[in-house]
Amino acid sequence: MKNKFLYVGALLTMSVFSGCDKEFLERPPQDTLVDANFFKTDDQLLAASAPLYSVVWKDYVDQASWALGDLRAGTTFRAWGYRDDVLFNTTEVSTSNSQAYRAFWIVVGQSNTLIQNVERYAGAGVSDAIKKHVIAEARFMRATAYAMLVMNYGPVPIIENNVDLLNSPQVKRNDVESVWEFITRDYLYAAENLPSTPLQPGRVTKWSAEGMLARTYLTRAGVGGSMNQEYLDKAKEYAERVITMSGNALLANYADLFKFPYDNNAESLFEQQWVYTTNYGYANTMVSQITYSNDIANGDGWGGDLSASWWQLSLYDGLFEDGFTNDTRLKATYMLPGFHYPEISQTVRDADGNQKEQELIFPAPATTGDNSFANIKKYVVGKAADLGGQAAAQRYPNDTYMLRLAEMYLIYADAVIGSGESTSDAKALEYVNVIRKRAGVAPLEGPLTWEDVFHERMKEFAMEGLAWYDLVRIHYFNPERAYNIINSQDRGLFVVHPNRMPNPTSWDFIKTSWFAERTATANSGNFLLPIPAAEASQAPWLRDEPVPYDFGK
Repeated sequence: MKNKFLYVGALLTMSVFSGCDKEFLERPPQDTLVDANFFKTDDQLLAASAPLYSVVWKDYVDQASWALGDLRAGTTFRAWGYRDDVLFNTTEVSTSNSQAYRAFWIVVGQSNTLIQNVERYAGAGVSDAIKKHVIAEARFMRATAYAMLVMNYGPVPIIENNVDLLNSPQVKRNDVESVWEFITRDYLYAAENLPSTPLQPGRVTKWSAEGMLARTYLTRAGVGGSMNQEYLDKAKEYAERVITMSGNALLANYADLFKFPYDNNAESLFEQQWVYTTNYGYANTMVSQITYSNDIANGDGWGGDLSASWWQLSLYDGLFEDGFTNDTRLKATYMLPGFHYPEISQTVRDADGNQKEQELIFPAPATTGDNSFANIKKYVVGKAADLGGQAAAQRYPNDTYMLRLAEMYLIYADAVIGSGESTSDAKALEYVNVIRKRAGVAPLEGPLTWEDVFHERMKEFAMEGLAWYDLVRIHYFNPERAYNIINSQDRGLFVVHPNRMPNPTSWDFIKTSWFAERTATANSGNFLLPIPAAEASQAPWLRDEPVPYDFGK
């Protein structure tokens, strides 16, 4: 069973993660595992870190990851739900905001607790290597949560010891540069203390940490409004190290990245590990939220009004100009009428209501209809019968990516361009064309522009929750560019008509005339998320001016 070690380990340490669903910033978790007898062997320590790969991220992955990462970024839209995110009006009481904020602090708190427990209770029978490994895993996860905190909320308090909050609850927020320095130090520690190959399938490695360092340095380079060349060089260096030295490799077929069972494949550098289980906390529930219909699900399938945005569809080479595209990423990410997915079963009904099962053929809209959806395919894996019985309503086994090797190729190119508009660097162009070649589209001839790389990222990682963080990175050094991207996106309804069914060769795309809310408005006043209302009321000091963090010697 692909994730058995993580699930079993998580069950053994479930008490570590109970009592952490509220007041997570004001106090440490109530039911923390502190029994010194538990931390006696290497296996027990590894079991204690297993939940950091799943349950602590639950509130974020289920809905907030795509609501903030894709709806807010404009790659995807929702016609009726989450309109605050679609229209860039995420507020103090928005569901996605509170879910994300809660999850990020849970990750930080539980990572801190694990570090402290290992340092305090690890017995003589535990090897130094495993102590460092588990602490490195915890610092890796803490850094990842802090990266999301600082990119969504700006200055946030740096907390290394939850217990200290009992004695000094009114901690100060720390400035953005301090938070990024803290993140960098955590990833550097992880890179130095994690092995080059995973101790068990799914666990992070040295290369996971170096990949995150590449992402971190690229993002950090623009903090303050001007590009830091030293950080750009480090981003490029780490990205190339992972590409050339990790032993990871791109999958030949992009669609295979999301066809079950794809977990922990050669391209993956970091995944959240989910399993089919009756325990809600350890199963992938996001699939229920994004699947367009119960006809391809298991009594769930609530994403019928989720769709690629008009803007996102406009990025696929030739799609709007010629009515078709060779870019294989489109079919693997979103569904157009007539797309076939043999790996997924679909319930269909005839005129008399009789039903049968067939391979999924995404249906066409009514001929008189003036709106339809290019629904989500990425991460949608089908019914229990398609997964060997390993699925049920809100219980799916497939992992969610946090870092893939493909990103290293695009980080390298981004780092070369820096704050410029384009580059003639041969390797940067080569790396972008590696990604395009896999997608089945013609290579770029150069010079390579920042927009070329940005658009490749949008197509490569759509519905993986990354698009918003690309916009934040751009905003660090060029706010007007970030605003212009968002404000020029069409996020409104449209209809997609195939030229024939069931095997169309082209599609017509027509905007829905009566749908008025087609654009969002981004500016300096709404770019960052506000602290959720419940947290701001309990901790008013979170609104105080941020201060630098004291890193000591």
